[in-house]
Amino acid sequence: MRIGIATFPTDYGIRPDTLARAVEERGFDSLFLAEHSHIPVGSALPDGSGLDRRYYRTLDPFVALTAAAATTRTLRLGTGVALLAQRDVIHTAKQVASLDLLSGGRVVLAVGTGWNRQEMRHHGTDPRTRGRVLDERIAALKEIWTHEVAEYHGEYVDFGPIQQWPKPVQRPHPPVYIGGHSPAALRRVFAHGDGWFPLDTSPEEFRRVRVELAAAGRDQVHLNAPGDPEDPAAVERYAQAGAHRAVFPLDVLPHDETLRRLDELSEATAAFRDGADG
Repeated sequence: MRIGIATFPTDYGIRPDTLARAVEERGFDSLFLAEHSHIPVGSALPDGSGLDRRYYRTLDPFVALTAAAATTRTLRLGTGVALLAQRDVIHTAKQVASLDLLSGGRVVLAVGTGWNRQEMRHHGTDPRTRGRVLDERIAALKEIWTHEVAEYHGEYVDFGPIQQWPKPVQRPHPPVYIGGHSPAALRRVFAHGDGWFPLDTSPEEFRRVRVELAAAGRDQVHLNAPGDPEDPAAVERYAQAGAHRAVFPLDVLPHDETLRRLDELSEATAAFRDGADG
């Protein structure tokens, strides 16, 4: 089982280059960074609870991952998740391809629709159609990455013909993981996801999804389980259910506290880790 780390890159926590080096040195295979462009004043989480400062003090994930790439050799560099439904797709295609080139082909793009409806509206995205927008932008990304002359003509994305370089190092393109565990997110995984990146699910749900993916001829989809810092041994149940990686959340902490927490997670998961790539 591969073990990854997911966190919010911020201006008050550990630097992303320092974090990435520490994550790689401790045997983790991947680092996934969250994204919010901004947080509208007065926002709350979907359960109604308030937001702490990590949500509105995040660094740009692609800038942070570029810094992470410069200090690591093998670490997979992921978004967790990029809010593609509120991003310009042509700029995003270039950012991801550039990072994949500079990192030697280590990028994983996990994407989602997002949950903050006002944040979406500030970007011109109608929350009611964000799922369809995301589907078209995923398809458009792949067109740009895999064609010398690309074009896409959809209801929400319409451009071309265009030329854009660099192309990603990974072929045919960096893996695109689908974030979330809603029925809509799972439909997206089955339709065109290279991986599944849920925030909350169970080993039983993993087993069901794996079986259904295999029956649909999609058994190559990479399944990422949510790691539980309070119960690290749960990764074994996810592995038995078909998960390829467990991703553990890491709180935003100062430098020394972050390293201590990584040491604890490394020790707690050492028995379940392997070095496979993916």
